[in-house]
Amino acid sequence: MGDSLSSWLALREPADSRARSTALTRVVADLFREHRPVRILDLGSGTGSNLRYLAGHLPMAQRWLLVDRDPVLLAEAAAPTTGCLVETRCLDLGESLPPEIFAGRDLVTASALLDLVSPEWLGAIARECRESGAAVLFALTYNGRSQCTPEEPEDDEVRELMNRHQRASNHGFGLAAGPEAGEYAAQSFREAGYRVGCAPSEWVLAPEARELQRELIEGWAEAAREIAPDRAAIIGPWLERRLAHVEANRSRVTVCHEDLVAWLPDHEGNSRETVRSLSAAAGPVSGREAIQPLDDHRAVSTRQAIRRA
Repeated sequence: MGDSLSSWLALREPADSRARSTALTRVVADLFREHRPVRILDLGSGTGSNLRYLAGHLPMAQRWLLVDRDPVLLAEAAAPTTGCLVETRCLDLGESLPPEIFAGRDLVTASALLDLVSPEWLGAIARECRESGAAVLFALTYNGRSQCTPEEPEDDEVRELMNRHQRASNHGFGLAAGPEAGEYAAQSFREAGYRVGCAPSEWVLAPEARELQRELIEGWAEAAREIAPDRAAIIGPWLERRLAHVEANRSRVTVCHEDLVAWLPDHEGNSRETVRSLSAAAGPVSGREAIQPLDDHRAVSTRQAIRRA
């Protein structure tokens, strides 16, 4: 399974990087502008895509601990820049959350993880982060929304079935929060005393992204069949038509995710730049991004669409 999942992670990494919120990344960078070294814990690291994305945005002196239960994936992770020290630890985070991996960390982060875990697990993570005093950045959490063009009559039904499948899945963390994960996470961190901001991080897949679209759509169909086998006669033809659009180079797919940042009030005293950056998080920013109000309980959730490894 490691090789198959590694290939999927490599396929999606460019889309992940384009989708992520640069505004929230700047917020986190400003928190640690005068902090050396930055000690970072990356949960569910896979092959290290989160490390590769963030390393160039944070102060150069960084110490990373990458944690994943798959040693094959962790073996592919490596420091992307000088001044960036990387350790790995093979650990099943669904079985335990050892306090020592959080101790002394300035930042706890993860990418495309939250919708796979349970609300209870999210609450436990928030408490561990609060105990260590760490800031938080969680990227690419799926929020249950997607759009395909050209449209097909069954698009909405298949999406809802896939969302049901997410909520009924257990990936070793308890019953998954699924499309509501972003809301659960925001609430958990607010209850732990954090301020929270969020921004969209949508996959926008052009017709040229045929391989990624194909894998994505096939994963949706597989999940829909599993949760509703009685709808297989509808799902099969839908899959054929959607893949025909892909092969004809006319398919566009948008998958909606959201990034979430959370910090403690103590972090705001780090620098004037930090205060300005955090204040900006309460209002709109340029381009497609709009960071939602920090104390808005409507925190949008998001994640990459399901891929069956």
